[in-house]
Amino acid sequence: MLRVAARRPRRGRCAAWPLECRAVSTPGSDSIATLLVSCPDQRGIVAALAQLLYGHGANILDADQHTDAAAGQFFQRIRFDLSQIHTDRTTLERAIGEVAERFRMSWRLAWGGARKRLAIFVSKYDHCLYDLLLRHRAGEIACDVAVVVSNHPDLKPVADQFGVPFEVFPITRENKAQQEAREIERIDALGVDLVVLARYMQVLSAQFVSRYPGRIINIHHSFLPAFMGGKPYHQAHARGVKLIGATAHYATSDLDEGPIIDQDVARCSHRDSVADLVRKGRDLEKVVLARAVRWHVDDRILVYGNKTVVFD
Repeated sequence: MLRVAARRPRRGRCAAWPLECRAVSTPGSDSIATLLVSCPDQRGIVAALAQLLYGHGANILDADQHTDAAAGQFFQRIRFDLSQIHTDRTTLERAIGEVAERFRMSWRLAWGGARKRLAIFVSKYDHCLYDLLLRHRAGEIACDVAVVVSNHPDLKPVADQFGVPFEVFPITRENKAQQEAREIERIDALGVDLVVLARYMQVLSAQFVSRYPGRIINIHHSFLPAFMGGKPYHQAHARGVKLIGATAHYATSDLDEGPIIDQDVARCSHRDSVADLVRKGRDLEKVVLARAVRWHVDDRILVYGNKTVVFD
């Protein structure tokens, strides 16, 4: 990449600074790592992490932090350049672990160049699937889509259009446990990092969800905690609301009650039918789900309790 660097004028001159073009090296994605930490709030955390990375030759590119005063918790996200570190990655991880132990810190280190692998679960609604695959093709979501999983064959043409494998696991009340076991086996075999429920109209079992904590994102078509469960647009219409919304959240064993990642709303009125609310809501669902997936893929989310910290 070519950057334009400004050269200062000599003292006493009021002329505009002349511009000097010179190449400035910028780190590639393979040499960038992201560190996410959370721990009880206390003095010295930022200094300790910065000194650690500096001592290993890493260059901090950006850092963001948040303190929840009520919970007494500290959160930080640090992106840094590895291209000039003078130790190996194992040594760096060991050093971070030592600092983490001192501060009672939970931490996660994501190495650049290791793209996350997604499994997208769908049923018959196609709007969220289309949107995710289009954004993926455009490079907006830096990941690999390993497979599209469905309980119906209807959306296979969509997956075929984008060259993504499509696998059907028909589910009934009688075979649900068996089919979920097959889905889990396939997900693990493909090395999937994140499961995206893109209007998947099946309730996952507690056994399925507990296997992938913080790795299943669901889009719910209401502004949670309002209108949980089925037919939220019908519930909203019956209640006469003036706003409808969509919520992306991590799935837990408690239906529609997992940590919220992102939400958005649109205005509606007494003139809107249920069909109007569904139409308006679908636009929200696409955008909110895509943002949540992108933030997860970019390692911008920390979960604590039933909340999230999302670093922008």
